[in-house]
Amino acid sequence: MESEMKGRALSLGLDFGTNSVRALLADVGNGREMATAVHEYETGQAGIVLDPADPNLARQDPGDYIRGTERAVHKVLAEAKKADSTFKKEQIIGIGIDTTGSTPFPVDRSGTPLSFREEFKDNPNAMAWLWKDHTSFAEAAEITELARKEHPEYLAKCGGTYSSEWFFSKIFRCLRMDRRVFEAAFSWVECCDYIPGVLTGNSDPLTMKRSRCAAGHKAMFSSAWGGLPSREFLTKLDPRLGELRGRLYDKTFTSDVEAGRLSGEWARRLGLEPGIPVAVGAFDAHFGAVGAGVAPDVLVKIIGTSTCDITVWPNTDALADIPGLCGIVDGSVLPGFFGLEAGQSAVGDIFNWFVNSIKPGGTAKGTHEALTAKAAKLKPGQSGLLALDWNHGNRTVLVDQRLAGLLIGQTLATTPEEVYRALIEATAFGALTIINRFEEYGVRISEIVNCGGIAERNPFVLRVYADVTGREMKIARSTQTCALGASIAGAVVAGKKRGGHADFIEAQRAMCGVRDEIFRPNSENHKVYQELYRLYLQLHDAFGTKWWSGNMFNVMKDLLAIRDRQRKAE
Repeated sequence: MESEMKGRALSLGLDFGTNSVRALLADVGNGREMATAVHEYETGQAGIVLDPADPNLARQDPGDYIRGTERAVHKVLAEAKKADSTFKKEQIIGIGIDTTGSTPFPVDRSGTPLSFREEFKDNPNAMAWLWKDHTSFAEAAEITELARKEHPEYLAKCGGTYSSEWFFSKIFRCLRMDRRVFEAAFSWVECCDYIPGVLTGNSDPLTMKRSRCAAGHKAMFSSAWGGLPSREFLTKLDPRLGELRGRLYDKTFTSDVEAGRLSGEWARRLGLEPGIPVAVGAFDAHFGAVGAGVAPDVLVKIIGTSTCDITVWPNTDALADIPGLCGIVDGSVLPGFFGLEAGQSAVGDIFNWFVNSIKPGGTAKGTHEALTAKAAKLKPGQSGLLALDWNHGNRTVLVDQRLAGLLIGQTLATTPEEVYRALIEATAFGALTIINRFEEYGVRISEIVNCGGIAERNPFVLRVYADVTGREMKIARSTQTCALGASIAGAVVAGKKRGGHADFIEAQRAMCGVRDEIFRPNSENHKVYQELYRLYLQLHDAFGTKWWSGNMFNVMKDLLAIRDRQRKAE
């Protein structure tokens, strides 16, 4: 094998997203993406099991992950052969895996998902509880309340509030709403732990290597208090949670560690060589940040249906606890650094809601492309509209999924493109709020690199973000940063002897980059947005906090004044 590695070495990244699994083969020497393939999940609506009676519910069939792995890998191998006739499967030296999260699901003693059983196959509670499932908002509030009273340290590293999007909230909710499923489960696993376990032949929930990224950001795991929250703490929530504690895990691993080697069975199923090192998994946004070149002072914004905003900080330097963040976890993004995660619960989903549910102007006039073209012709503030970006709750900095969207300033003359622009601006104001929170607590942000579907497809959004924040917006060179980040992890666990890299920093230098195009802020637009942002903060604090007190009489009047001034300036 090592003689083969004197030539080209490739790493396989598997990116399990919200709607599909993507496979990417990347050259570990320069990051060139040799081939990519996508398989759409088959179950539910665009891969998501929904409930019309409960808009908070979002589940997935773990079987889609298994089927998607096989089909995406076979496709990418075929594409690689088409792209280069000299391609050989022996050139693949490592495999990395990222998934959505927190996306846990119940498993039996062997690690088999309960939804694979006939008795549970149609039961959403036995499926994977997708990251965007918010059915456990009441349980999240209970966890937060008890932790604030008895273990505030549990919350200090995850922003001060435990979220309904996270691991224990979802398990607690299952316990209450479906005792049959809960009692049938030996344990619960995150998707990013399950896939590496399956591929390496170790799906045993007690011995599979669990991700530091998932555990630290979503399950209150820290070596400072011996791992997961204590059995006593969980027992106070419910004795059955306390009993489950012993069937979870006590140790976690960073993604420069092997989860194991590709098993013979899965090598045959995928058409690969057995024994390829498989990295410990991580969440998609965290590997997306790796693939975009995250580093100290560099903020990576992964902009898609939602956003994740990620940066890192040396673990040898002092770092304050930052209220409202989704987590500060040692080694969750890059080994040797604290990974800092923030984000917005909906961005692209808000734009899609407007286009697909409201259907402004009919089919032809109400597309994203048509609305963007018209919205781009408007000036900041010209519409007189202002929105809050909370259509799916607030992830950062309020950490409150019981918030909803808001649009004010409409008149009988308001047009669809004006609303569309206001929604884009709202997400930009939310992004600025996150940047300000980082810097308020001493985390410098000197460079912003964007990636994800919206950053790739809609330059107008990045222009608005630049004007609102007053900062340059760069774009990662790769169009598949999450899968590239997973490929980087594969190259690292392969190691130098197999033709890979010694560590993540070395791999990023070789495999990452940004594009030449940079979106720079327009100073005049930025001045107007500073006025609008002050009004946004007024609404943000009034509707999102308990401590705000004041008068909002000025908001509509100020919006009208800005509108009239901007229209006269034409």
